[in-house]
Amino acid sequence: MKKTYKIEVDCANCANLVEAAAAKVPGVEAATVNFMTQKLIVEFAPDTDVTAVMKNVVKAARKVEPDCEIFL
Repeated sequence: MKKTYKIEVDCANCANLVEAAAAKVPGVEAATVNFMTQKLIVEFAPDTDVTAVMKNVVKAARKVEPDCEIFL
């Protein structure tokens, strides 16, 4: 399952850091941050609790970029 979320990041480097952090979260098969459109696309593993995984994605994103906002 793939979902798209609005995200606010300040620069392209921040977007890359958030993308890498999100991709490492258990339950995430792939994550892509598009800095120009301010979107986060997350592909979830089958039979994943999307809400719980996204909470962990937000935590991981804020560790690498404290100003990052992901709108769930």
